[in-house]
Amino acid sequence: MMTSFFDQFASPSFLGIPLIAIAIALPWLLFPTPSSRWMNSRLTTLQTWFINRFTNQLLTPLNMGGHKWALMFTSLMMFLITINMLGLLPYTFTPTTQLSLNMGLAVPLWLATVIIGMRNQPTVALGHLLPEGTPIPLIPVLIIIETISLFIRPLALGVRLTANLTAGHLLIQLIATAVFVLLPMMPTVAILTATVLFLLTLLEVAVAMIQAYVFVLLLSLYLQENV
Repeated sequence: MMTSFFDQFASPSFLGIPLIAIAIALPWLLFPTPSSRWMNSRLTTLQTWFINRFTNQLLTPLNMGGHKWALMFTSLMMFLITINMLGLLPYTFTPTTQLSLNMGLAVPLWLATVIIGMRNQPTVALGHLLPEGTPIPLIPVLIIIETISLFIRPLALGVRLTANLTAGHLLIQLIATAVFVLLPMMPTVAILTATVLFLLTLLEVAVAMIQAYVFVLLLSLYLQENV
């Protein structure tokens, strides 16, 4: 029996071996492999259509230099969506509820966009730290504020993804526990609570997809400022 609602977010282990690596690698086995045939399966056709639409919408605002990131962004999007969706299944572990994993994805990618901006157009990249038309007395203060906001970006990326998924999982567990407790005593209330639980689960499916999209979208916006 679980001693705390937060125990579900602890990284599982078997014989002292952490299983988070298996949880991260498993989604790649679920993707259908491309076929050399003209007529693919329905699953491959649906996956291709989704990837094309997502890539087109995400990279249209970027110039040709940013299109080099298309494969990375699309792979990251599919990876996060699959992990988030698998985490909604019973008796599963969601790696994206770990802040360390999300920060491990957010910090290197954010840093790569900053380095690209500093290398290709350092004047424009540094110009983002000082808005045009700023009064002279406010220049030092604004530079400090914009610098802090720049370094907060990866933290916001990782915390946003972690907090949304953690809150959703906790809320589902709390309502599910209430259903089991109320079922012997008040069946009608338990049925109504179970209906709320079902609707909340549908909402969490949407949140799992939306948060993966927002994570990649913000990275593309950061890239857009530096290419």
